[in-house]
Amino acid sequence: MNLSLYAINAFIILDSEGHRVLAKYYRPKDHPNGQSKLLLTLKDQKAFEKGLWQKTKKAGGDIILYDSHLAVYRHSLDLILYFIAGPAENELMLSTALTCLSDALTILLRNALEKRGVLENLDLVLLCLDETIDDGIIVDTDAAAIASRVSRPRPDTTEIVINEQTILNAYQTVKEKMQQRIGQL
Repeated sequence: MNLSLYAINAFIILDSEGHRVLAKYYRPKDHPNGQSKLLLTLKDQKAFEKGLWQKTKKAGGDIILYDSHLAVYRHSLDLILYFIAGPAENELMLSTALTCLSDALTILLRNALEKRGVLENLDLVLLCLDETIDDGIIVDTDAAAIASRVSRPRPDTTEIVINEQTILNAYQTVKEKMQQRIGQL
């Protein structure tokens, strides 16, 4: 048995009708078993995703063995999130990673893990995925830490905007204070 850190073969998000919202397939070149030859073409990937959706479209399960791939999935409002791995991978580890990713996305999307929110914030979703999975290796399983690394800083608390008006106001204030001081002498 070859032990490897490369646990995830793919991350897929499908909508409630089985259409692809996001898919990222991992094929690391330095994997101990060599580069994966499975699901190389878009046609193969779409066929795999369609069959997988047919098997998992009803809520109720969370792990399935489909087409010699282990699929761990989670239903959201109108989305299904999947981690695809080899059949010998640890289901609990994959489930924990998917739960972490789902929780981090829920935090970042303000409790609205739905198709519209994912498409509008695709940059955050991909950053969150990259913070969780790096080239098929599970990197982090702490949802709060991932969300804090990915989230955008609040502009009203950290930025001070300096423009012509603020400089002019400062100049006027200094001018008035100087006139008052000179008038007191």
